[in-house]
Amino acid sequence: MIWTIELASYLDDAPWPATKEELLDYGERIGAPYEVIENLMELEDSDEPYESIEDIWPDYPSDDDYFYNEDDY
Repeated sequence: MIWTIELASYLDDAPWPATKEELLDYGERIGAPYEVIENLMELEDSDEPYESIEDIWPDYPSDDDYFYNEDDY
């Protein structure tokens, strides 16, 4: 499973928390690229929903990872 910021961005507006099936359905409805659908299919089958993209890709950059202060601009 390979995630990039571009691929993960397709899940920004996903209905969190969501199960694997809900995420697959969402990805198909929005027309996400095949790579996103393929990555979602590789997720573990679990009864517990995923709370956010960080549950799927722990290295997903957060707002804290950027070095500029938005208040300065």
